[in-house]
Amino acid sequence: MKLTLRVYGLLWRLVLPFALLRLWWRGRAEPLYRQYWAERLGWFNGKSASATTAGPRIWVHAVSLGETRAAAPLIEALREKLPQMQLLLTHMTATGRAAGAELLQPGDVQVWLPYDLPGPMRRFLRRFQPRAAVLMETEVWPNLAEQCRAAGVPVLLTNARLSARSASRWQRWPSLARVAWGGLYAAAQTPEDARRIQALGAAQATSLGNLKFDMRPDPALMQLGEQWKAAAARPVLLLASTREQGGQSEEALLLAALPLALAQRALLVWVPRHPQRFDAVAQLLAGQGHAVQRRSMGAPTAETAVWLGDSLGEMAAYYAMADAAFIGGSLLPLGGQNLIEACACGCPVVLGPSQFNFAAAAQAAIDGGAAVQAADAAQVWAAFARWLDDPPLRQQASQSARAFAAAHQGAAQRQADWIVENAGKALSQRPEADQ
Repeated sequence: MKLTLRVYGLLWRLVLPFALLRLWWRGRAEPLYRQYWAERLGWFNGKSASATTAGPRIWVHAVSLGETRAAAPLIEALREKLPQMQLLLTHMTATGRAAGAELLQPGDVQVWLPYDLPGPMRRFLRRFQPRAAVLMETEVWPNLAEQCRAAGVPVLLTNARLSARSASRWQRWPSLARVAWGGLYAAAQTPEDARRIQALGAAQATSLGNLKFDMRPDPALMQLGEQWKAAAARPVLLLASTREQGGQSEEALLLAALPLALAQRALLVWVPRHPQRFDAVAQLLAGQGHAVQRRSMGAPTAETAVWLGDSLGEMAAYYAMADAAFIGGSLLPLGGQNLIEACACGCPVVLGPSQFNFAAAAQAAIDGGAAVQAADAAQVWAAFARWLDDPPLRQQASQSARAFAAAHQGAAQRQADWIVENAGKALSQRPEADQ
């Protein structure tokens, strides 16, 4: 395993310059990527290494925006169980870090997670000395796991998910999988996720549900969405979290199949998954002859033909204004995006054929009448048209969406209890820096 880690580390060092260049490139659209670069290499100037409270320092890693939002109810539940805890919150994306800043309290620390190299990881753990590592969903890395073992930090993967495709990829590299997954504790979203994680060598894998069901829509955003809907003065169809792969985009697929009558009948709202694509999607829409207004330019009006949601942190408002939504990442083989937030807002959803990232939740939503699945872009528009043509049917789907979201709540409390149980000994100890 040591040889495997050395080879893995060598490959990481080879790609490191390109990773840093990519950060600089992404920083053109999202300036936060160009801040605190040294943290990516394990240097944390000005960041306190000492706890400012008497309680344990718990490290929560939420790689991006979706994981950060899902972590919010878990962090709230942990604070209730451990009132004196200090939060060490890490991310890898700018959207995640921006959203995570809202979860901080006095004494908490927020930094970038270093790249998965032994030196940066070792410096990170020595600097902050967390009592437990709580990783969100899929963020299992070999050097992170190895350095936590060496430091005596228990690693707990919460809201864990592992698709059959990802599991098969790990199985191609059994030595690396043993380093990354061996000894890890996992609270999985579904029994299928738990079985796949256990097969990779986890010390424990149990199914405790999905934290995203515990995410509560912000009432202020819901009200904002209702205001937008009133201003639009006609039905609203939302194309949410749309993505691209290999030069092909879901926006292009949907536009190619868009019926003219539906475009004239409803306000189409496009919200791409990644902020760096806002301009490209605006250009694509304009190039297809659509008059595009952007969220950054103000609210929609009855004259707005196409509205581009180029804002962050307002998804609940977009779902609140919509009569129905398509959830992206599913027309292309990307595994789908989170549909739970839409359902919690009472917005029925259309899903594409690719759902391996959220297979259990997608099927449950379909079975419960909260969602329908489309084989292609033309079927997406057909599903929208059926709901607009039959208001009672759409209203029933909206009620089913809310019921589906409510029926699966409680994972935050269960996972917080599980964290305290499995990291109990570590949480009761004080690190050397605090003694």
